[in-house]
Amino acid sequence: MRKSTGLFLSLALAVVLGGCGTSSKEPVTTGAEKSMKIGITQFVEHPALDTIQKGIVDGLAESGYQDGKNLAIDFQNAHGEMNNTISIAQKFAGDQKDMVIAITTPSSQAVAKTIQDVPVIFSTVTDPISAQLVNSLDKPDKNVTGTSDKVSMGRQLELIQKFMPAIKKIGVLYTTSEVNSEVQVKELEEAAQAKGIEVVRSGISSITEIQLGTQTLVDQVEAILIPIDNSVVSSFDGVLMVAEKAKIPVFASDIDTVKRGAVATYGIDYYKMGKQTGQMAARVLKGQKVADTPVEVSKETDLIINEKAAGTFGLQISDELKKEAKEIVK
Repeated sequence: MRKSTGLFLSLALAVVLGGCGTSSKEPVTTGAEKSMKIGITQFVEHPALDTIQKGIVDGLAESGYQDGKNLAIDFQNAHGEMNNTISIAQKFAGDQKDMVIAITTPSSQAVAKTIQDVPVIFSTVTDPISAQLVNSLDKPDKNVTGTSDKVSMGRQLELIQKFMPAIKKIGVLYTTSEVNSEVQVKELEEAAQAKGIEVVRSGISSITEIQLGTQTLVDQVEAILIPIDNSVVSSFDGVLMVAEKAKIPVFASDIDTVKRGAVATYGIDYYKMGKQTGQMAARVLKGQKVADTPVEVSKETDLIINEKAAGTFGLQISDELKKEAKEIVK
């Protein structure tokens, strides 16, 4: 009897200890606790895009996905080369990433064409429909969604007029291979036509043509507007050098380019857009379907003015503009 009683107690103790071990050592795994592999691809290096990348990482972290803990981020930069965007997309496909985040239109197009079996989240794509990334902003029908940085070119034109009321000719420097740039140029032309202003185009195929393209414009126009164009913005110093010598004011479509020497813009806070993209990516990682994740278009723009640049080009900043500006760069 003692022997069988001891055996019964031993078995009962084992069951109790076994039950305690299961509850404490094997918690239910949530989406945020699962280790995920994400690829981030960026077309070219410049301050605005670098700011977006930081915002994406911070947005993911605030949503429970931290690099080095439950997330492994593989960042790749195409350095402005279209062929590199394809190679990066192929690499991510071969690595079997759980998600790919693409910064800019060229990188997004390369990834969307290469990867169809995992979510693709784009950031700063001016016109996702024209870029053939989605058929609908409200209900994406594939594995692709993201955030758009579309700003009103008509409003940028009105801003230039506030500095130069009598302007009749505006130049625009853009990359012919970037769909987002072509869309913006057409919108600018439509807005300018309604105001009786002529738009002079200068299209480039690579950053090596930046200075020559700018020189072509300064001989014909009264001011230059830089759209949200990755190649041109990345080589803005070359634009500025030619424009300053010719005393032709340069206006931008993003805040960072104003801080680098353009006169002014109604621009988007790209860090906020990056965080918005990261938070969207996190929701998809946690199980939200891409089809139920509409493209988000930023509707907030801030007036940023570079006081030194305005002075360099001989432009006055009115009291009205000073009051409206969120920031005046000294």
